[in-house]
Amino acid sequence: MSRTGTTTRDRIRAPRRTAERHGGSSPVTPLATRRRPRRGGRRRRTVLAGAGVLALGLAVWLVWAGPLLAVSTVRVDGVSSLSAELVREAAGVQQGTPLLRVDVDAAEARVADLPQVASVEVTRGWPQTVVVTVVERVPVAVVGEPGRRSLVDAEGVLFDSVSGEPPAGVVQLVVENPGPDDAATTAALTAIGSLPDALREQVAGVAAADPEDISMALTDGTIVRWGSAEDSPAKASALAALVDQIASGSLEPATTIDVSAPDAVVLR
Repeated sequence: MSRTGTTTRDRIRAPRRTAERHGGSSPVTPLATRRRPRRGGRRRRTVLAGAGVLALGLAVWLVWAGPLLAVSTVRVDGVSSLSAELVREAAGVQQGTPLLRVDVDAAEARVADLPQVASVEVTRGWPQTVVVTVVERVPVAVVGEPGRRSLVDAEGVLFDSVSGEPPAGVVQLVVENPGPDDAATTAALTAIGSLPDALREQVAGVAAADPEDISMALTDGTIVRWGSAEDSPAKASALAALVDQIASGSLEPATTIDVSAPDAVVLR
């Protein structure tokens, strides 16, 4: 035993116990053996993002400039007197043009310039068709001298020339200045438009010296005094009834029928 009261054996064991007290802590991993973060995930994300951008660019190209969505057909609907080929030429849509780049408004404006067209709509028919839907003007009357006659629609628009006989139901119209802005033309067309089809076929011609003085000539020579365009439906109804009565023999023929006051018709 030493002077401090510890034996040599105790002094030898002391360091071991000190080491045992510190032995509970986790060992420190050397820096050289620490795991480094993987770079593969970041590289994969970069590749996927690049592929997405490439796919988007390809899709934009296919729609905007690619041949898969380019015009192969220009379809024309609604025409009867007009030639479909004439409408295609007026529309000016070239085959091979990417459908998304077709200016439908400009095509509509070009077709609308055709005199026979009342209205038109141009639409895209995916994937490769442009559709031109036309509403043609319907002739109601014809103006002018034989060889220089023009068809007139219900709005007073002169839209086509005719050299032979006009279409069935189209009435010869005599006015000084035919056109949509002429009051006499508009009044006469209102009177013509009120006639039933069967009665219109018996009208040889209509004249309007002014908007208040409309007259009609029937195919049998009877003159009809119409007056103004006011109450045209009532005047047409009264005239149709009188014509039927004359045709059936229940009423004597007249040289003049005045329906300017439909409630007080006068026959002469």
